[in-house]
Amino acid sequence: MSQFNLTGRVAIVTGSSRGIGKASAFELAEHGAKVVISSRKQDACDAVAAEINAKYGEGTAIAVAANISDKAGLQNLVDETHRAFGQIDILVCNAASNPYYGPQGGISDEQFRKILDNNIVSNHWLIAMVAPEMRARRSGSIIIVSSIGGLRGSTTIGAYCISKAADMQLARNLAHEFGPDNVRVNCIAPGLIKTDFARALWEDPERIRQSNESVPRRRIGEPHEVAGAVVFLASDASTFMTGQSVVIDGGVTI
Repeated sequence: MSQFNLTGRVAIVTGSSRGIGKASAFELAEHGAKVVISSRKQDACDAVAAEINAKYGEGTAIAVAANISDKAGLQNLVDETHRAFGQIDILVCNAASNPYYGPQGGISDEQFRKILDNNIVSNHWLIAMVAPEMRARRSGSIIIVSSIGGLRGSTTIGAYCISKAADMQLARNLAHEFGPDNVRVNCIAPGLIKTDFARALWEDPERIRQSNESVPRRRIGEPHEVAGAVVFLASDASTFMTGQSVVIDGGVTI
């Protein structure tokens, strides 16, 4: 049996109605997992779940809307997953927000707190909700979608970069805590990917031209190019890997 086979495993993927999250959910289903589609809007989640069920068979996916800023909503996501599938084997913390572009000195307290709450605290909440069962079962993989912003400074998305660096440290800390119980925690750090989240960057012809010139691959990434790493980290192919940040950026950080 392939090390990448996920048959019998259940995955929650936040922010999975589009972009990297949606691509990851499809790829997890492709490798045999049951998937829970979650984002803020139920209709968007329903549409993706219907696509997955049409392709991989009815009952492969369910849709549970949840706002990552709402702790009760995240608990409902976990509860509904248990109700439908009985357990959670894989958690992909993909949802994030960035309501501010500009120098750090210009960010409001409300904007800064929203970035930290949505990109760090919500991951802490959701992990705390699913980790006990994984640790008790001595099996599980937690994947946080961070960013290369967590590895570099920025004059325009500094608060976002701070939050993504914190996600990497969250993974390192929890990898220490959960490792003895055979539960792994890793990050993925994408570069610029063609998603709605980054639309302001790649729809600007001059900015994308400058960006592409600095990337060894000379192009923007695609969501499916990150989804493969999600499958790797979710599967038995990565059982000796924890606390790490996998950079997928076309070589820009080298």
